[in-house]
Amino acid sequence: QVEFVESGGGLAQPGGSLRLSCDASGFSLDLPNMGWFRQAPGKEREGVSCLDSRDGSTYYADSVKGRFTISRDNDKSTVYLQMNNLKPEDTGVYYCTSVYANYYCSNADEVLGSWGQGTQVTVSS
Repeated sequence: QVEFVESGGGLAQPGGSLRLSCDASGFSLDLPNMGWFRQAPGKEREGVSCLDSRDGSTYYADSVKGRFTISRDNDKSTVYLQMNNLKPEDTGVYYCTSVYANYYCSNADEVLGSWGQGTQVTVSS
């Protein structure tokens, strides 16, 4: 059974950094295409960043380009999201899951895997 467990969220000040981790279990081979999504209060879930398992290409939402970096460790079956220069609008619950391709990353309704519990990120002074 495939499962995603997110961690690393918390409270950060504007301009601060957080590193999120996603532990994926249930895969017999290397991790598939993976993505991070977030849902702010009162808003729909949106795609933040995705990583192609074949060529390492990435997708970033315009709002996070230059600030967030997605990476993976296949040995640990873990995907990371390094978030720098955080802004209050980055506040939300962050989720990871598998995706069909980077092309679908902007649409949280077009994901391959299931949703975990997520991890709360709050950016506030």
